[in-house]
Amino acid sequence: MAIQKKPKTQDKTDAFLTGAPDAGAGVAKGAPYEKGITKGNKRQISITIAGELLRQVDEQAEAMGTGRSAFISMALYKALKEYD
Repeated sequence: MAIQKKPKTQDKTDAFLTGAPDAGAGVAKGAPYEKGITKGNKRQISITIAGELLRQVDEQAEAMGTGRSAFISMALYKALKEYD
């Protein structure tokens, strides 16, 4: 009876690291971004802001006839455009 080598399997450490939620950190621009929870073609995230700032956001969003999320998205879009 001959001694046989074990079949090669993926190292458990490699499988764990490649399966981590942040395994794709540093992905090239234009590649799918996987952080947050998928909601249609957008991503749901959670942020923490001061109560007074939230009040101002809600008031301004209501004055513009938009929702909080839309207002924040527009504000972030404008802020990021300034840094391009």
